Amino acid sequence: MKAITAKATRGLNIGSLVEAADNSGARIVKIVSVKKGKTTKKRQQYAKIADWVKVSVRKGKPEMKGEVFDAVVVRMRRPYRRKSGERIMFSDNAVALLKDDKGNPKGTQIKGPLAREVQERWKSVAKIGRIVV
Repeated sequence: MKAITAKATRGLNIGSLVEAADNSGARIVKIVSVKKGKTTKKRQQYAKIADWVKVSVRKGKPEMKGEVFDAVVVRMRRPYRRKSGERIMFSDNAVALLKDDKGNPKGTQIKGPLAREVQERWKSVAKIGRIVV
């Protein structure tokens, strides 16, 4: 995965319930695993901003419940530091669902702001977002 211009902190654990920020039909999803995540041996993995995660749909359309999708973390409540020195945090934790391994989003728009780090790593996801912070 491409590097981001921020020193992201450990924000979301496996098992965290997060909001689905897009209009794909899911509302609440649970983080199942982190793809290509880096962590110490025998330590539970964690997700940071703009990370690629596997999620399971908990609330949403009845036909989507229980299904597993790839997703990208677009907002994180925990503050993280950018190289410019500023610290960024959002009011909630949110992901955007992906429909394939190439990074194409499942929905057609993302509600709420996106982090700039998502725009650096996932250009196709950032195109459907309204505000980039």
